[in-house]
Amino acid sequence: MAKIMLRVKTNRKTRTGAVGRPRAFDTAQALDRALEVFWRKGYEGTAMSDLTAAMRINRPSIYSAFGNKEQLFRKVLDRYSDGPASYVRKALDEPTARRVVERLLCGAAGLEGNQRNPPGCLIVQGALACGDAAESVRRELMSRRAFGEAALRKRLIRAKLEGDLPRDSNPTELAQYVVTVLHGMAVEAASGASPRKLRGVAELALRVWPN
Repeated sequence: MAKIMLRVKTNRKTRTGAVGRPRAFDTAQALDRALEVFWRKGYEGTAMSDLTAAMRINRPSIYSAFGNKEQLFRKVLDRYSDGPASYVRKALDEPTARRVVERLLCGAAGLEGNQRNPPGCLIVQGALACGDAAESVRRELMSRRAFGEAALRKRLIRAKLEGDLPRDSNPTELAQYVVTVLHGMAVEAASGASPRKLRGVAELALRVWPN
């Protein structure tokens, strides 16, 4: 009898554990809503109450689906890179160095100057004015920016080897120049620069690009 009762209890536990409650929200849509909040307010400026209101789910659901605030922010960064800022990755596939830089600069002007988006760039401004508690987030953003610059430098080195850049050009300095312009555009956009002004910066940078 004891063995039978044990078997019944075990089966009941197995059935209960096998059936999970389906999520009552769309995780992709929730991430998009979190992205807009972080983009607009930055990492430290965003409170969990902001996220629960925007994502329309409670804290336990956020923790269950995405982890804590920092883990959610890292997922948002990936979604930003694969979505609104995907032009960065696509630009590196352009056939010439000039086309690469043109797509980067014009893509930034288009994204950051679009009034339907929060102003500026999430990866440039996401952790500005962060305190010690957000140091790991600041390092993450620095790492992502450094990775982007390294990818551009590698692409420009290839362009020089292929004869697409002058022999006396310096791919490292050119990559630093482009990244500095991009960062400046992001700051200007966050300060309210018009799309026309951002496009003007992009056009000026392209006029001085080495032939």
